[in-house]
Amino acid sequence: MMLYTIAIYLYQLMVILVSPFHKKARVMLRGQHNAFKILKQQVDKQARYVWFHAASLGEFEQGRPLMERFRREHPEFKILLTFFSPSGYEVRKNYQGADIICYLPFDTPSNVYRFFHLIRPEMAFFIKYEFWMDYMWACHHYHIPIYSVSSIFRPNKIFFRWYGRPYAHVLRYVTHYFVQDEQSRQLLAKRGFTDNVTIVGDTRFDRVIDIAQQAKPLPLVERFCHDAPFVFIAGSSWPPDEDIIIPYFNSHPGMKLILAPHVIDEHHLEQIEQKLRRPSLRYTEATDENIQQADCLIVNCFGLLSSIYRYAHVAYVGGGFGVGIHNVPEAAVYGVPVLIGPNNKGFREAQDLLRMGGCFEITGPTLFNAVADRLVGDHALRHSRGEVCRNYIVSNAGASDVIFKTLGLS
Repeated sequence: MMLYTIAIYLYQLMVILVSPFHKKARVMLRGQHNAFKILKQQVDKQARYVWFHAASLGEFEQGRPLMERFRREHPEFKILLTFFSPSGYEVRKNYQGADIICYLPFDTPSNVYRFFHLIRPEMAFFIKYEFWMDYMWACHHYHIPIYSVSSIFRPNKIFFRWYGRPYAHVLRYVTHYFVQDEQSRQLLAKRGFTDNVTIVGDTRFDRVIDIAQQAKPLPLVERFCHDAPFVFIAGSSWPPDEDIIIPYFNSHPGMKLILAPHVIDEHHLEQIEQKLRRPSLRYTEATDENIQQADCLIVNCFGLLSSIYRYAHVAYVGGGFGVGIHNVPEAAVYGVPVLIGPNNKGFREAQDLLRMGGCFEITGPTLFNAVADRLVGDHALRHSRGEVCRNYIVSNAGASDVIFKTLGLS
């Protein structure tokens, strides 16, 4: 416990030291500083709270189906939502599905004491990889049940290494594990956790189905795609992805491209536009009059990609040449084949769809060109591989139902 606390203090010190030179660190420190202010101002001492904690945006999407179900079926509870990363909080700080949204203060004993002095939730949901020892110890101490949702464990995680045994004690504070797969169940069983582990899959499948059913009408995108023989949509793209996709697009005049980069700062947008050799338009500058003059639509705002994928004939999910692929189910739910880069090994849905044929792994421009040529030219192939994706998403839905029934909430 002492070594863990020292590590947290060192991490906090590092963030402080780099903050003058690193925007994300500055934003995090400001959010950390404001967290207790938000709690003091907004906590209703008479209310009953359920606490959801998500590291970032991806984990938020996994917790969202549960939060929204609480809203519908258990209005007697208010919802506290905390984030660790700026990329989650800054995007979802105005989310209407939670009553209080703030950063989670660093996991130090003093912060934990202040946190639980201000709010005492009746239950806590930690999404996927989130295991904060002091917060979880406090939940255990105050008899607040903790549920680990959509968690996934691999043998190389610290819990299962000899040097991670002291930290692995945090696993004992979890009331119930709702894990994604059999391997996770087996690894937890080796640590003695059997009766409190249920395989439910990934709540993100429930979320993407909800998104697809409630997809926003996007008249400008519909107008852009109107009469286009082939629409290729690249979501959450990074420069290495764009260096492969854009040359292919430049040389195929029959194709229209919708590009939604992961980073939408001005520098990156200008980089993209310099690579394009065909007319392009930023989404925020599009009108009914100029939208059809462009062959490439650059989505330079957040919140649209999950609805935009439905216009694709083929989708590409970025990140696979760097940090790791982004949200494959978000595209696959619309029944389109999905291309991904090679850094996909830690993503169960990608591995499943690669094996089943709904996904195609791209390792460079030569393979991308070959796969794209096949999919552009063969409607039957596109349809069959897309149906693999759609059926996979539907067959893996239902995690939220299992969780609610197990907890006696439905």
